[in-house]
Amino acid sequence: MSDYIFAGCDLHDKNMQLRIALNDGEGEAKVFGADREGRERMIRYLRWRSGERGGAKIIFAYEASGSGYGLYDDLSEAGIVCWVLAPTRLDRSVKRRKKKTNDKDAQRVLEVIRGHVLAGNELPEVWVPDRELRDDRELVRGRLDVSQKGSGVRAQIKSLLKRNEMRRPEGLGKGWTWEYKGWLGELTREGSGLGAGGRTALLSLLRQLDMLEQEKERLDGEVERLSEGERYRGSVEELRKLKGVGLLTAMVFLTEMGDLGRFRNRRQVGDYMGLAPSSDESGEETDRKGHITHQGPWRVRWVLCQAYWSRSRTDKQEKEWYEGVVRRNPKHKKIAVVGGMRRLGIKMWHRARVAQGIESPLRVAPVGESASVGPRREVAGEKTRARKSVRSRTPAHAMGQPG
Repeated sequence: MSDYIFAGCDLHDKNMQLRIALNDGEGEAKVFGADREGRERMIRYLRWRSGERGGAKIIFAYEASGSGYGLYDDLSEAGIVCWVLAPTRLDRSVKRRKKKTNDKDAQRVLEVIRGHVLAGNELPEVWVPDRELRDDRELVRGRLDVSQKGSGVRAQIKSLLKRNEMRRPEGLGKGWTWEYKGWLGELTREGSGLGAGGRTALLSLLRQLDMLEQEKERLDGEVERLSEGERYRGSVEELRKLKGVGLLTAMVFLTEMGDLGRFRNRRQVGDYMGLAPSSDESGEETDRKGHITHQGPWRVRWVLCQAYWSRSRTDKQEKEWYEGVVRRNPKHKKIAVVGGMRRLGIKMWHRARVAQGIESPLRVAPVGESASVGPRREVAGEKTRARKSVRSRTPAHAMGQPG
């Protein structure tokens, strides 16, 4: 058997707690700094340990966090196999949560990768995007952040008006029209009915809102320029043919979903988007479904929700589908919205994949060749998922089929 140097890491802002073991041996605790110098020292140490065993293969892993993928990049460039694990897919017992230490966290990561390599256990790793995609995400996410900050400021303005019993005059409509903004500007003047403190606070909020709207326009231009690049142009043009899908929705979907070819079927797409029902099966209850998991990129769910509301009003076929689901579930209208979001997300996956020239993930077996592994499991899984759950009252058609 080949020798392996396993290293499980609990990564923090200032240091890295490691557990290092040879094959199935006992782990050794080591601490290194999380800065560039500390990472270089750690890489030199791991190479030294590998050299002692005649070039044993180094396997390194740590949990995904807000620290990003810098450590992954450094280890990969050094020729060390590195896996980034999904924290949500690591088992955590109640006892472990009550006795959590950095060293125990590192030991747990060590056991996960050792079990995968030596025993073939499932590896709960995450897909690591390339550096270009990560950089593109920063721009698109920045655009979404500005929009959400603007929504927060608008909510603050409404709360200020409500506290001071200032009601919108008739004839100004319901939205943030120019007339409505003009009325807000008049409230900042003396004699408007607001006190001095209220006028000052409102004027500050209006300045913030104006700044955010200007910033949003600048970022819209940057996102549009990014969409015209070779990497996104074809996919964006194809996605925007769907009613309700605009430039920002398409760019959020493409940058957050990443490599669309890694999804084999629509169930995997729904799971990744967090739009699949959770399950809680026990004993004879073999098909008990609950609310959606809400895992994966929340930004995709956010833009899909906005896009689907627009789509359900402008697309006749989608409107009929939505109204049909609502009629069958009058007390659970959100089922129709969530199902529509999933349907739209899967349609976008199909279209973008075709635009990128990615072949169908389901292989059609030639005559005389058995196709028992892929398509049969696919169909059986869909039949199981299609059964209606009494507890969740979620109809199978609400979870969506690709159009």
